[in-house]
Formats: sequence, C-alpha cells, structure tokens
Amino acid sequence: MNERAVIVSAGAAAAIGPYSQAIRASGFVFVSGQIPLDPATGQVVEGGIAAQTERVLDSLRAILEDSGSGLERVVKTTIFLVDLATFAEVNEVYARYFPQAPPARATVQVAALPRGVGIEIEAVALA
Repeated sequence: MNERAVIVSAGAAAAIGPYSQAIRASGFVFVSGQIPLDPATGQVVEGGIAAQTERVLDSLRAILEDSGSGLERVVKTTIFLVDLATFAEVNEVYARYFPQAPPARATVQVAALPRGVGIEIEAVALA
C-alpha cells in the first residue's frame, strides 16, 4: 500500500510557502529544503555559516524524528550554498551530525536563497 503522510514538526520552522516540511511515502521520508530559521520566532538565526548549518541540521533532525525516522536513516542530502568558499566550514559542522556512514550528497552553489540565508539542505531518509 502506498500511503502518503504529511509531516509537521514543532522542532523546525513552519514552511514559508505552499509546501510541507516533509512527506512520508513508499518507505521514505522526503524532507523539504530547510533554511536556518528559529522554530520559535521564524526568524533567521544569528551568526555565520556554522550557526546556520547547525540550525538547518537541527531542523532536519526534528522533522525526521517526528516522522519516525532519524539522521542515521538519511540516504541522500542536497546542500545549497550561496558561497562555496564556506564549503569547509559547512563540512566541519555536517560531519558532527553524520559521524558514521554519512549519506550520499550533492553540494551546489546557488545565486541566492530565501530570506538571504547562506545555506539550505534537503534530505531523503528511510522511514
């Protein structure tokens, strides 16, 4: 049976457009791109790219846990960066969240991201 469930997590900021935080379907959880918004205020977190990366990964973790999955079940991420010069700093934070058997990943530089943030990450995980 191919069920589709919308995932909503208070541990991540609400979607800022007409999309769901995540969808659980066909044995996977598809997490929409997360930007570094404080879940309590909906505002961009203070600090540089390391603080932004931590907030994004904390949001991903909360959404995945509320879906019944977790970071350890992530099979693929895509990272969108406004500046590839921040790649090493992002990798340092990212490695702390995926210490063993990290997921497959793509990282791309983009011209801009919503709300002027420096990073967005989307993920696919096993449900």
